[in-house]
Amino acid sequence: MSDLISIIVPCFNEEKSLRLFHEAVKKTEESMPDCRFELLLVNDGSKDKTLEVMRELAAEDSTVKYFSFSRNFGKEAAMYAGFCHVQGDYAAVMDADLQDPPDLLPEMYRLIKSGEYDSVAARRVNREGEPPIRSWFARRFYGLINRISDADIVDGARDFRLMKREMVDAILAMSETKRFSKGIFGWIGFRTYWMPYKNVERVAGETKWNFWSLFNYAIDGIVNFSHVPLDIASWFGLLMTFVSFLAILFIVVRRLLFGDPVAGWASTVCIITFIGGIQLLCLGIIGKYLATVYLEVKNRPHYIISESNSEDVKKIK
Repeated sequence: MSDLISIIVPCFNEEKSLRLFHEAVKKTEESMPDCRFELLLVNDGSKDKTLEVMRELAAEDSTVKYFSFSRNFGKEAAMYAGFCHVQGDYAAVMDADLQDPPDLLPEMYRLIKSGEYDSVAARRVNREGEPPIRSWFARRFYGLINRISDADIVDGARDFRLMKREMVDAILAMSETKRFSKGIFGWIGFRTYWMPYKNVERVAGETKWNFWSLFNYAIDGIVNFSHVPLDIASWFGLLMTFVSFLAILFIVVRRLLFGDPVAGWASTVCIITFIGGIQLLCLGIIGKYLATVYLEVKNRPHYIISESNSEDVKKIK
């Protein structure tokens, strides 16, 4: 019996690329006679006609299932919703803009079927078409998070990967609200082969990620998978306490031995400003962790589905 591959496709304003993506995936399916595909299209509160295109594709192709959120919950929630509705023996995560080439799926499937790997993940070997400053910060981020956390993330890693059902179940077991899937994929382990490929331009539309949103996403990733920032805040506090003790000792000795008053308001202001800045930085670090805890303890649903053509849909999760 042929294997079923569930392909999870988060979509936000992808009306121009969705049909092209569907055609490319169907061509790939034809080249894989041992497999059947099901497409899990997740509409993440799109403002264009993405939902209409999904309805049309579902009417034309019985293997297409769509899930439309009540509002924009973010790509992480869209991926989680897809994982919750996977029926296949294998699952893949792909973007609808064809930056994740469907023609890599046959080789990914062959590698997994060899029994040597549980997951095959795609990584870009170049960043052509990407702003240089964005590429530089991305490389620094991957280096940093691998150094300070247990998440194994390769430079150039994409969300695009094919994985066994066992890995999907492990992902679903990590049900935190503030999700960082690249970190989750690395943290749960499993044997992963990193498949290199050259960067591909979007087939249509524009990227939904600007520098600021990527920066915030990176901060969330660090907070979710490392306590090192808290350690840094603690070391800052210890260091400044020691420096303050030395400064007080110096002032007292100088006063007793030389009788000189402590002169210089400028130096005092600089010191107070510096120490105040360190304190605010440490409070900000602690605040990020507290905000994450606050969101988790409220236990709000990851997403709310307002419409779907799937019979077993879980509308709130």
